Amino acid sequence: MKSGLMKKRIQEEAGEIDLTPMLDVVFILLIFFIVTSVFVTEAGIDVTKPEASTVEPTSGDLILIAVGPGGDIWIDGDQIDPRFIRNRFELRLADAPNSAVIIQADANANNEQVMLILQAAREANIENVSISAEA
Repeated sequence: MKSGLMKKRIQEEAGEIDLTPMLDVVFILLIFFIVTSVFVTEAGIDVTKPEASTVEPTSGDLILIAVGPGGDIWIDGDQIDPRFIRNRFELRLADAPNSAVIIQADANANNEQVMLILQAAREANIENVSISAEA
């Protein structure tokens, strides 16, 4: 009687699959992909870019700044006052010293706002400044 019960218990244990090692590997892969992924920050608003005859792709650490059709300026999803653009550039340069500025100005935006951004970039010693356009 006892041997029949033992056989049944041994068969039940042999049929079980331990998923713990597989879950460990999945979590390690998940952590790896999260750590190695690159997060792209958006300027904050969608703009209608002007057309250009030549367009060059850019890469690396980018500071995206958008100018809306009403002249509002956005960096990292926050609308900012034009007086604080240089301060925001300097904060971003502290994190990534070789950053480039990409100005995403709306086709209907006032050029005065773009000039303020260019002046702030010059004062913050940013050498690589581009204006985003459609080809």
